[in-house]
Amino acid sequence: MNAPQTGNPTLDLTRELIARTSVTPEDAGCLELIAARLAPLGFVCERLDGGGVSNLWARRGTARPLVVFAGHTDVVPTGPLEAWTSNPFVPTERDGHLFGRGAADMKTSLAAFVTSIEDFVASHPEHPGSIALLLTSDEEGDATHGTTLVVDTLKARGETLDYCIVGEPTSVDTLGDMIKNGRRGSLSGKLTVKGVQGHIAYPHLARNPIHLAAPALAELASVTWDAGNEYFPPTSWQMSNIKAGTGATNVIPGTLEVMFNFRFATVHTADALKARVHAILDRHGLDYELAWTLGGKPFLTPRGTLVDAMEQAVRDTLAITPELSTTGGTSDGRFIAEICPQVVEFGPVNATIHKLDECVALEAIAPLSTIYRRTLENLLTTPETP
Repeated sequence: MNAPQTGNPTLDLTRELIARTSVTPEDAGCLELIAARLAPLGFVCERLDGGGVSNLWARRGTARPLVVFAGHTDVVPTGPLEAWTSNPFVPTERDGHLFGRGAADMKTSLAAFVTSIEDFVASHPEHPGSIALLLTSDEEGDATHGTTLVVDTLKARGETLDYCIVGEPTSVDTLGDMIKNGRRGSLSGKLTVKGVQGHIAYPHLARNPIHLAAPALAELASVTWDAGNEYFPPTSWQMSNIKAGTGATNVIPGTLEVMFNFRFATVHTADALKARVHAILDRHGLDYELAWTLGGKPFLTPRGTLVDAMEQAVRDTLAITPELSTTGGTSDGRFIAEICPQVVEFGPVNATIHKLDECVALEAIAPLSTIYRRTLENLLTTPETP
């Protein structure tokens, strides 16, 4: 872990973090490494571990506004090691990229958080407001004792956040081309349609749940739930699994199980979507059970202070204007939005996340830190008069 220094502090720290085998929910000492960099800057570093998960809440200052960087030290499993070109936990540079598990998701962002703060505090030691980091080792896993635990703790204390930047890899083709200013909600259902099992030659003595459910499922698949809005695409309902039958060709099954998921915009609530689904199933006269799981509510940060500050930082650093988007899966931003009115996500190119040979472009590492620092300056300092 004591690799030679490259002269790029963000790259050096990224390499140190990648070298730690922090497969979820393990932290492997990443938080200790980060806290050791923050404490000399005046951060109060507090561990809020629970349920086998490591969490860090580190704050500098007590005044408002409070700007928070949020992220995760855990990474997904590597898959077959022999399929990697180089060891996923030995950071390796080749072809203009840094390779290793977590390079893009999201150890480069964590390193850039730290170095951007170091540069900012060196230039603005008496800055207004406060800076904090909210880090967990449980984002890629169950996410039940990570950011949610920290948010609940802060909520119980009455602490609120003003602005939050989540370091998820949001860029598509090149660093800075996309900022996520919200995410769709995720609502899953497990539907069990009941019938009567019987011999397939005597259908009048049975009730086939597949036949009974098919018209309702076709209707659910054809519904236009909404048209989306300025920031969100239309709500999507998708079946992910269907299960019925005994495996024999001559048996009518007694039950049909269907798993489905909504990705929904802020134009809906989870309860409203549930009600519409139940109305359709009831109208078709089905005998059913339906269990719901709300993976996350949608959140949105319209154009305003935080979005404008980050857009300007990207333009000043890279001379491009990022696209605002709410596409993609869920993130821990959905939990943070409960105590923070403005949440955005911004990080490296996401093309290789969770894949073999995950990597980040070397030329993007230092600019990422610069963008975070300039965002801090835009939020916490008054522009100097020329």
